[in-house]
Amino acid sequence: MSPRTLTEPYIKALKPAPAGQRYAIADAIVPGLKVRVTDRGAKSFVLWRRYGGAAHPAARALGAVGTMTLAEARDKARAWLELIKRGEDPRGDATAGDDTFGVVVEEYLRRHVAGQRKAADVEREIRKELLPRWRNKALAAITRKDVTHLVDEIKDRGALYQAHNVLGHAKTFFNWAIERGIYGIEVSPCDRIKPSRLIGPKSPRQRVLSDIEIAALWRATRRMQYPIGPLFQMMLLCGQRKSEVAEAQWREFDLRNQLWTVPSERFKSDAVHTVPLSDDALVLLKTLPRWKAGDFLFSSNGGVKPVNGFSKAKARLDARMLLTLKALARKRGDDPRNVLLQPFVLHDLRRTMRTRLSALRIVDEVAEMVIGHGRKGIQRVYDQHQYLPEMREALDRWAALLHRITEQPSNVVPLFADRPAI
Repeated sequence: MSPRTLTEPYIKALKPAPAGQRYAIADAIVPGLKVRVTDRGAKSFVLWRRYGGAAHPAARALGAVGTMTLAEARDKARAWLELIKRGEDPRGDATAGDDTFGVVVEEYLRRHVAGQRKAADVEREIRKELLPRWRNKALAAITRKDVTHLVDEIKDRGALYQAHNVLGHAKTFFNWAIERGIYGIEVSPCDRIKPSRLIGPKSPRQRVLSDIEIAALWRATRRMQYPIGPLFQMMLLCGQRKSEVAEAQWREFDLRNQLWTVPSERFKSDAVHTVPLSDDALVLLKTLPRWKAGDFLFSSNGGVKPVNGFSKAKARLDARMLLTLKALARKRGDDPRNVLLQPFVLHDLRRTMRTRLSALRIVDEVAEMVIGHGRKGIQRVYDQHQYLPEMREALDRWAALLHRITEQPSNVVPLFADRPAI
């Protein structure tokens, strides 16, 4: 295939190679620079040249497409060509080759992270915190000092929980790379780093929304368009995990019997989880569109893929909730300038629901089963009763409590009244 002037849109449009094959497109601007595409659609920049006096040319990776731009690949290729011209091997450069963090982490995300329940969260945090610092650095050149500085920077932002998460991602990544045995690394730079000493203890989250915050959240979600608004409502009504709700498909629902069955491959405990649907949850479901192209309940592209982009949606939710809390304060005669919304994450909705089940005197065993915490030990083996009637009663009582919370005069918001058209 003749060289051509590569562009970012052209590279983005390249299709995967046939099964078991790969192909490369040469750049007409920089001699030897190619973009290589595998049968899985993975794309990387390579430089095809004779290295170190070798008899035959070979392709060496410059970096993965997506972690390296075309302009960066051309600059790096030109630098390598200068080294080769002087008789030097670019692999002597600590930032060169297939063993850079940017190249290997793409392989890690594809081979190890993809398909995990929290794959999107893990990938987002790795791309945000790790890649910008270590993208072009050889794995063997990353030291314990580099890891410590990274964690300290996150800790200094006050994001202690995030610091624990990122250190955990780094540990898992380097252990995976060592186990693979092909990246020239034998010792993890995370070894002997104790999170409790470097960051401090990882305290369990305890945030539970108050009644007025629940009311403000419900008003805010009613004003947020499909799919985000109804999705947040479904999370609060059912108490299930974000991924379980966001990735739900219509085939999982038996509306006649008011049951939602989360399949084992999408459930944290690798077991089927059945959720009885309250009348309010059923009403919400009946407002959702049915798509011809795909089966996902909450989707931005006709049901083909589940909705994503929760960080921006959560920011919009926070902003709307704060406006509501200020309006309610003004109505009470309080100064709205003194109103703050304490930070919370979407998982706190699940904790809020579970806490309120206890307040409703739902026995712990049933409350735990409602949110999908399985039975343990001998009880898991010998007690096969599903507790569906008890779980249904618990969810009905929780829906009734939501009505009382949102229908208080000071909170204004009826639970399902005046739902905007989708």
